[in-house]
Amino acid sequence: MSLSALHIEALALRRGERLLFERLDLDLAAGEAVALTGANGSGKTSLLRAIAGLIRPEAGAIRFGGAGPDDARAEHLHLLGHQDGLKPHRLARDELAFQAAWAGGARLDAAIDRLALAPLLDLEVRRLSAGQRRRLALARLIAAPRPLWLLDEPMAPLDAAWRARFGEVMAEHLAGGGLILAAVHDPLPIPARDLELAA
Repeated sequence: MSLSALHIEALALRRGERLLFERLDLDLAAGEAVALTGANGSGKTSLLRAIAGLIRPEAGAIRFGGAGPDDARAEHLHLLGHQDGLKPHRLARDELAFQAAWAGGARLDAAIDRLALAPLLDLEVRRLSAGQRRRLALARLIAAPRPLWLLDEPMAPLDAAWRARFGEVMAEHLAGGGLILAAVHDPLPIPARDLELAA
């Protein structure tokens, strides 16, 4: 993994006329996880999108250790939004293959096995439960390995057993030198520093 750190310095984000936050600092190193907390509308999702390059900051800097910003965003991070971003009329098998290929990965069998997706592959995405759709969306993290995971409420539709299972996946990612920044309302099932966002 070539991306080894995330550095945020004096960051300010605005949505429309409203300043979400300012003077935000964060250092995230390989093997670390940070849980973003705060009230709805505090800027958790916007921060993830800014790191991914989808929102221009009002002020401050976002830097990636070991990679330039363009390479980091194109090849070294995953952004998994609150919405799963899956095509409802595709078969789950085809959607997983598309997501993995788009991210430059080919570890489909590993993803299918780790998240027990085999029984779902011949079903249309629209026929899956919310928890099953989330597992399918999470599969791209395994099928196309990238060091930095930006996760927006990743556990929300999962039951207790699958929260624990995905906790194991996150722990393995960190043990391999990965980085996780997750917007959450509930605690992550792994050790993580908390960063509360407030205006």
